[in-house]
Amino acid sequence: MNSYPPDWKEIAKRVKDEAGWKCIRCGHPHDPKTGYCLTVHHWDGFKNNCAWWNLMALDQRCHLSIQGRVNPNTPYMLEHSDWCRPYAAGFYAWKYLRQELSRADTMTRLDELLALERLA
Repeated sequence: MNSYPPDWKEIAKRVKDEAGWKCIRCGHPHDPKTGYCLTVHHWDGFKNNCAWWNLMALDQRCHLSIQGRVNPNTPYMLEHSDWCRPYAAGFYAWKYLRQELSRADTMTRLDELLALERLA
């Protein structure tokens, strides 16, 4: 089943709060009047996966761009964009090491974790 958890509204608000109510990709602030409504994207596509690395605060424009083109399960041999690096590293820790690392732990091991995809 791929449905949102019962506390999704609280989770989504936390993700947006942590991002300062700005898109993590383009930096535009939440402003629905101008079409920049902040959303939360599930990177792996599973709405019930609320690991920090799977939840990205993106405005609707960036959300649609990423959702249609980026799949974390597809091997990616290029450098990730700066905004995406922590999320990719957290995902690779889970994918290759089966470790659910905190954001802080992921950041201290960023280069090591990003290298896992190139080694696979």
